[in-house]
Amino acid sequence: MDYAFYQEYWWLLISILGALLVFLLFVQGGQSLFFSLGKETLERKLLVNSVGRKWEFTFTTLVVFGGGFFASFPLFYSTSFGGAYWVWMLILFCFIIQAISYEYQNKNGNVLGSKTYQTFLFINGLLAPILLGAAVSTFFTGSTFTVNREAIADMSGSSQVISQWLPYRGLQLHGLEAVLNVWNVVFGLAVFFLSRTTALLFFINNIEDETIYKRSRSALAWNAAAFLLLFLAYLFFLLTKKGFAYSPSNPELTYLVDYKYWYNLVEMPIVFLIFVIGVLLVIGGILLTLLREGYKKGIWLEGAGVVLTALALFLIAGWNNTSYYPAYSADMPELIHHSLNIRNSSSSPFTLKAMSFVSLLIPFVLAYIIYAWRALDLHKITRKEVQDPESHNY
Repeated sequence: MDYAFYQEYWWLLISILGALLVFLLFVQGGQSLFFSLGKETLERKLLVNSVGRKWEFTFTTLVVFGGGFFASFPLFYSTSFGGAYWVWMLILFCFIIQAISYEYQNKNGNVLGSKTYQTFLFINGLLAPILLGAAVSTFFTGSTFTVNREAIADMSGSSQVISQWLPYRGLQLHGLEAVLNVWNVVFGLAVFFLSRTTALLFFINNIEDETIYKRSRSALAWNAAAFLLLFLAYLFFLLTKKGFAYSPSNPELTYLVDYKYWYNLVEMPIVFLIFVIGVLLVIGGILLTLLREGYKKGIWLEGAGVVLTALALFLIAGWNNTSYYPAYSADMPELIHHSLNIRNSSSSPFTLKAMSFVSLLIPFVLAYIIYAWRALDLHKITRKEVQDPESHNY
């Protein structure tokens, strides 16, 4: 287990966390459906309580994902969170209003009304998946930044700036330029419609109500179609574009390679298999729900497929000598040599090794999450339950 092993091991862990986060964004997707599926107050209350009992899982996974990146690849953390801070601040703001809305929408003395807080939840459900998707897409399209690695070892303090975010076409947007790239937006919209698709499957499984079931099933077809069209378009773009490779003997030397991400899949057959199985499970979960009346377990097939597909995309972004955070601008091709990869942006060997021992606790944490999830879903949500003043309702 040398240094390279720990670097690849921690990229795998980060990828697993990212994949789980993509699945758990069904909470956001569900929030964007409150007003289209819930025509009456009681119907919206069913929807709010269905995803409201899971929102902490999404929020916690996002925090752990960011913390894991900070601990294992701190140069990415300082570059992205320190330079592209506007997009991360917007994402953080979206999750802040989500937490406030769930806790205060039915509190005594709420002068804004529950519908106002549900509107805040809708805003979170709309913006968070698109912004997160656009941010992750920059792993493949690149961002405009420079990294001064000499400043890391400068003990005199004369070179205090390690990473610097550059203006985009004369404007200092600090990360917001990600949404000006059409392919980042396409991927963000794909994540948005995926979150809605997963949420509809979750509502079908989690809520015992004929009206919600019929509306969810009716909305599933066009949301799933929108996701598949956007995802296939982005996948074609990704697998046919030039990718960012680095030399194993010199990780600072980054260069463009035709069809890099396609070659990553071909040269890593296990990752290719994970990707294919994931896509088939996603399609299978959707089709079974649409074609078989009364079938309500599509969430588990589709959800497992989402995790596997997202995992494969994260792995081809960072493994196989690929720069996972490319510095790139068509106007400044010299930026490419500031790109970050798992070799030149990771923590020290001691830190990665020490954290690897801590990571052995992950299976126990996952077991607790599964136990808590099953305890929350022991009974399907009904109108009677959300009307009971003694039950815990949002």
